[in-house]
Amino acid sequence: MSAGVSALADRFFAAVSHGDLAELDVLYSPDVTVWHNYDDVDQTRVESLRLLSWLAAKAGPLRYTDVRRTVLDDGFVQQHVVELGGRCEGIRMPAMLRVFCDDRHIRRIEEYVDPAPLNARLAASAEH
Repeated sequence: MSAGVSALADRFFAAVSHGDLAELDVLYSPDVTVWHNYDDVDQTRVESLRLLSWLAAKAGPLRYTDVRRTVLDDGFVQQHVVELGGRCEGIRMPAMLRVFCDDRHIRRIEEYVDPAPLNARLAASAEH
C-alpha cells in the first residue's frame, strides 16, 4: 500500500498546487474532513474545496519544497514549505499535514500551518 499512498499524495499535492478541483473531487472521500490548527475547525468536503479554489486564485500556483514524507499504515505525514505565487510571490510557509487515507481516497487531513504571512500580504494588497 505504501507505493499507492505515495502516488495518491503526489496526485493530491499536484492538484492543490494548480487548483485542480476535479482531481481533488476524485481523491477526497465523500465524507472527508479537513482540520486546521489555526482555526480548530473541521471543514467539510465542500468547504475544503472552496478554500483550495480561493487559495489557488489568490496565491497560486503553489510550490512544495523541502518535502519530507513518511508513509504510515493509515496514510502519511508530510512536512514541507509552501512557496506561494501570484500576488503572494515570495511568501514561504512551513507546514505539516497528517493525512488519513488508503491508496485511493483521502478521509481526513490535519494541517498545521501559520497563515499569518498570507493574510498580511492579502490585507496589504487589498488596501492598494
